[in-house]
Amino acid sequence: MLMIAEKSGCARCTDLQAGLTVIIPAYNEAALVGDTIRSLQSQTRPPEEIILVDDCSTDGTGDIGLRAGITVLRPPQNTGSKAGAQNFALPRVNTEFVMAIDADTTLAPDAIDKLMESFDDPGIGAACGFVLPRHVKSIWERGRYIEYLFAFTFYKQVQDYYRRPLISSGCFSMYRTRTMRSYGGWPGRTLAEDMDLTWSFHQAGVGVRFVPEAVCYPVEPHNFQFMDKQLHRWSHGFIQNVTLHWRGLLHVSFLRSAVAVALWDAIVASFVFLFVLPLLMIILQTPWLLLAYFIDAPALLVPLLVGAAPRKEVRRMLSSLPSFFVLRLVNGYYFLEAIWSEWCLQRPALVYEKGH
Repeated sequence: MLMIAEKSGCARCTDLQAGLTVIIPAYNEAALVGDTIRSLQSQTRPPEEIILVDDCSTDGTGDIGLRAGITVLRPPQNTGSKAGAQNFALPRVNTEFVMAIDADTTLAPDAIDKLMESFDDPGIGAACGFVLPRHVKSIWERGRYIEYLFAFTFYKQVQDYYRRPLISSGCFSMYRTRTMRSYGGWPGRTLAEDMDLTWSFHQAGVGVRFVPEAVCYPVEPHNFQFMDKQLHRWSHGFIQNVTLHWRGLLHVSFLRSAVAVALWDAIVASFVFLFVLPLLMIILQTPWLLLAYFIDAPALLVPLLVGAAPRKEVRRMLSSLPSFFVLRLVNGYYFLEAIWSEWCLQRPALVYEKGH
């Protein structure tokens, strides 16, 4: 049945049972959440309970969950963020493990099984998987496909080698329930709760792992309207987390270096691509400088081929590569805007806007 609960109305369970509870935060996701639920129910290792947090939707999202036979919770008012919706359900979790998954995300059939293997190590508190867009059609989806394929084939593998994944992805991650409760759940102090939580874990010595065999497929922005919301949230969330955690990061060697490189790229590379190169082309009156935008293409191709070939997606990868260079320029604009707003103008972004 549909359960309407106050935040303080559910006592925490002190004795956790073996197994997994999945929390799906959802606001107006009726068109997509059914696929997510069916994906969870058809896992080789299905969860003991699936909780759909219908965050005051107006499109019948909760009804989809009821028809699927899962637990549905509805806060008395909209929580304002994904973290808020997930925290609303956390007190009801009575299993040893809890997983958060976006309402627009489906899983490979063995994704939960693969992710669960990480927790054989008692020092691990969180684990995340490989992320690939479910649809790869529009220029924005194609650009994101290349971005993910490269990042999860190369960057994430290197980060996991040092046991320091930069982010335990918010769209699909698993945690020890006691660990989550000891941290008060998912933090809502930035627009990137997954990054905030991961960096807090690293600073406290809580283990985080990346499992490339555990694959998930979120629906990514198919047009600029949705991409605008997502990039605004991601770029401001990154800068907010750097502001919040920079002192703690100084004591975590690999994480310190990884964040420094990401910040350097966000500032310097974006400034060069958006301002310096166009200015030089005007001054020197030569189109050859356009090649600088693609100078790293050969270096990109190696990990992209490594990631695409086993999936038999080499043709898709090659046809999507031009879109990545477009998306990279757009990413640069949003990062510079976030830096200007958050650090120069002291105007932090506070409103969480979901963008598929």
